[in-house]
Amino acid sequence: MKNPARILPDTQQAIQSLTVATRSGGVPESTLELVHIRASQINGCGFCVDNGSRSARKNGESADRLAAVAAWRDTPYFTPAERAALDLAEHATRLADRPNPVPDEVWSAAAAHYDEKALAALVVSIATTNFFNRILVTTKQMAGAW
Repeated sequence: MKNPARILPDTQQAIQSLTVATRSGGVPESTLELVHIRASQINGCGFCVDNGSRSARKNGESADRLAAVAAWRDTPYFTPAERAALDLAEHATRLADRPNPVPDEVWSAAAAHYDEKALAALVVSIATTNFFNRILVTTKQMAGAW
């Protein structure tokens, strides 16, 4: 099947509107891209990992940081704010993995680096990524097949 968001153009437009809205929340673009890549890795969305990595490289992201996103806890490449965002992304993506999906300490760590508007942008960005991952994984969209 083709990408459902392309079959239903209003859906694609809505996803793009959410993405644009998150860019106005005060979170650095590079952080949003890293969060997108990490959630996409967890969800096994090769299309989004590939596309997100290409976009991040185009915007100046280093190969070392991109290669380390999956193991961000064990690398020196990420700032404390990026680490908090990546941790939030992992918890918000793996909701069914634990009874308390996003523990207070994970939220508090993110809130120590981001104000309410930026936290809103992170949450909506993570949710949008997860939504899009589910569409593309379900319909077996292949990386590079666009």
